[in-house]
Amino acid sequence: MVVKPQPDKILIIDDDEAVRGFLVEMLRDEGYHAFGAPSGEAALERIATQTFDLALIDLRLGGIDGMQVLAAVREQSPDTICVMLTAHASLGTAVEALRYGAYDYLFKPCKTLEIRECVRSGLQQRRRKLRQQHILAQLKSLTDDLDRVDVDLDTPPPPNAPPDDSPRFLRRGDLIVDFRRHIITLAGCLLELSPTEFDLLAYMLSEAPRVVPPQELVREVQGYESEAQEARDIVRSHIYHIRQKIVTATERQDVIKTVRGVGYTIAE
Repeated sequence: MVVKPQPDKILIIDDDEAVRGFLVEMLRDEGYHAFGAPSGEAALERIATQTFDLALIDLRLGGIDGMQVLAAVREQSPDTICVMLTAHASLGTAVEALRYGAYDYLFKPCKTLEIRECVRSGLQQRRRKLRQQHILAQLKSLTDDLDRVDVDLDTPPPPNAPPDDSPRFLRRGDLIVDFRRHIITLAGCLLELSPTEFDLLAYMLSEAPRVVPPQELVREVQGYESEAQEARDIVRSHIYHIRQKIVTATERQDVIKTVRGVGYTIAE
């Protein structure tokens, strides 16, 4: 007799009843066993008696907040995948959550397709880790010398992720770059950048406070050599649009500094 695997159990912790209800219903429609918790306190009661495969945790909860819930889940059930729900303004806290073991974060209001993909990839990672733990347990039973065994414990990076030796995040002042999600926020505001604009701003951030010449920006970001005047014209147009989008999002005009005759840098 073939035993069907049990559906994955997911806990949604959000004090917004509408958001919580939507996520529970959507994930149940996807075939998961989804449960809601209206507060950090209710979530702690749940995880004290039940184990979940994945938890969606709102960062801004009254009372016991999302970071405290994350810490409790990591302590009591280290294999549970934790995804933080955050607003743009609390991206810095979400980044901090990743350092403490969260798998990823989603911006509220969450897009249905993005939730499905994040949950799917998170559960896949959980299964990979459990398989790896099982393999290690078997190896340990066969030999005490695990140094002789070549086991790859690295989780494969997602598509379009930066190389393994590159950090996912780059931060300078109020600017935060997330290379995996391909987004940049400034003072908690999401900048609506094109792919080329993202790459240009991220490159300038990575080189700051050095002033970057236009020819270098064209070469490193767009991948080809150009004459000095051509590079100036190309980059000037992109910088203009980036500045306009920064002003639209934050009303700030002092982020990108032009050094006449040399190039561009990020203001201190």
